[in-house]
Amino acid sequence: MWPDNPEAVGRANLRRAIWLLPPGWIICEADEIELDADIDYDAAKKAAQRAIEGQEVSMSDIELLSEDLLPGWHDEWLMLAQDSFRLKRVQALETACVTMAKAGYFALAIQAGAAALSAEPLRESAAEALINAHLAQRNRHEAALCFRTFAARLKNELGVQPDATLCDRFADLQALKVNSRRG
Repeated sequence: MWPDNPEAVGRANLRRAIWLLPPGWIICEADEIELDADIDYDAAKKAAQRAIEGQEVSMSDIELLSEDLLPGWHDEWLMLAQDSFRLKRVQALETACVTMAKAGYFALAIQAGAAALSAEPLRESAAEALINAHLAQRNRHEAALCFRTFAARLKNELGVQPDATLCDRFADLQALKVNSRRG
């Protein structure tokens, strides 16, 4: 597998690669090992393309887009493909969140938005899409919780507040809360 390196280095690389694989991906029988990874990269790329084009997606599409390409593998030959796929899948999940919320499929929208935000926790547009999906479902508590969590994460990680537009949406939400208590 690593023909340009001494055998000892190749064995060490193989041990490291196996150690980093998710559980269940390796089947060992006698002296042989087999990779048993369930990755459908072509299906994931097609699901991402559909979502980016604004088409409706299914829960299985969202699940397919919720995972990185070969997580834990940091080989140089793979990193460019991982980064490219990560960007595409996050954009697809965020777009799916918006599309599905507009279509009234709030559970799918929220799953897609949560997956996008999980993949990129500091992505403001993903947080906004998820908050909007919660609000479209008339779930103000979840929207507020999402905003507070995201704002705290931005403050802790980057030392900044969310975009003023998003802060204004949250302020409007707080105003509704105060007015409903008075009424």
